[in-house]
Amino acid sequence: MSTWTDTAVTRALGIRVPIVLGPFGGMSSVALAAAVSNGGGLGSFGLYGYDGERIRTTARDLAAATSGPFALNLWLPHDGDHGVLPSQEEYDGYVAALKGFFDELGVPLPARPAAYLPAFEEQFEAVLEARPAVVSFVFGVPPADVIERAHERGILAVGAATSVAEAVALEQGGIDLLVATGMEAGGHRPSFLSRAEDSLVGTLALVPQVVDAVGVPVIAAGGIGDGRGVAAAMMLGASAAQIGSAFLSTEQSAAAPAYRALLRSPGGERSVLTRVPSGRLARGIPNRLTGAPSHAPFPVQNWLTGKFRPIAGEQGNTELMSLWAGQASRLAGETDATALLARIVADATALLDR
Repeated sequence: MSTWTDTAVTRALGIRVPIVLGPFGGMSSVALAAAVSNGGGLGSFGLYGYDGERIRTTARDLAAATSGPFALNLWLPHDGDHGVLPSQEEYDGYVAALKGFFDELGVPLPARPAAYLPAFEEQFEAVLEARPAVVSFVFGVPPADVIERAHERGILAVGAATSVAEAVALEQGGIDLLVATGMEAGGHRPSFLSRAEDSLVGTLALVPQVVDAVGVPVIAAGGIGDGRGVAAAMMLGASAAQIGSAFLSTEQSAAAPAYRALLRSPGGERSVLTRVPSGRLARGIPNRLTGAPSHAPFPVQNWLTGKFRPIAGEQGNTELMSLWAGQASRLAGETDATALLARIVADATALLDR
């Protein structure tokens, strides 16, 4: 019987293997989260842009699809970004910069909305009602009352750090578990104490420093796509590994087929850090969208491109999609999430039980 899977994280969460599915804003699916939870890990579902009712429906679907614990992920308001409301003149300028993409895909130009994101309070209330095993946060330290209310419902709170200073701040804020996110990770950089561009520490360097600096269990993330990466994370002192891009390329994810294929192709080897698709720094595969000359602030840019990116996905046009991807996306073997998880655990066991 392997002993490496008995960690502070597996004990805290009541899971069999220390593998956490990375939450995807816009690309999460019930099928993928359930597959990881049913396989003994912690499935996660990103709730970016979801209103309260959609969160309740998603949580019910997850509870019906798995008897295992799962995590719901929320974006904290950061530097006033949730309240950004450009004037009509500013908005028209932002739309004009993207008009060519809308026209190419046959998508009408959207009218200026009253708000670009649902209120965090509405989202959090819905999560409390759902009572998942875990609520995870990115882009900051949750307010004390948020963590307290989660604990009152028996929900563990997880935070994400891209530096030692952020990890210490999260621990001091009362977080239960901590994700140390290296610069290799795909998607948005969850930095909050310094600019994301100034918080680009690699996973190999970040994880042991965070482990040494905090007393809460650490989950390693960034550039982990197979059993070797998991074994390395555990040897660095992590109590679990979070994997995103490898699972995003499986059939159970909500990514468009052309996107999933690209993650596994030679093109998946190359990734860049860009603010263009969303207005916030994120790692993904470069395309025509990332090469656009200007962009609106977050969350306006993300809302605007979100009006045509799904159509690009339906058309198989990877040039006008946000192709978030980590630097180890090509390491995924199996296209089925259940089989992928089993192989990762088997390969890590072979290495760690030597």
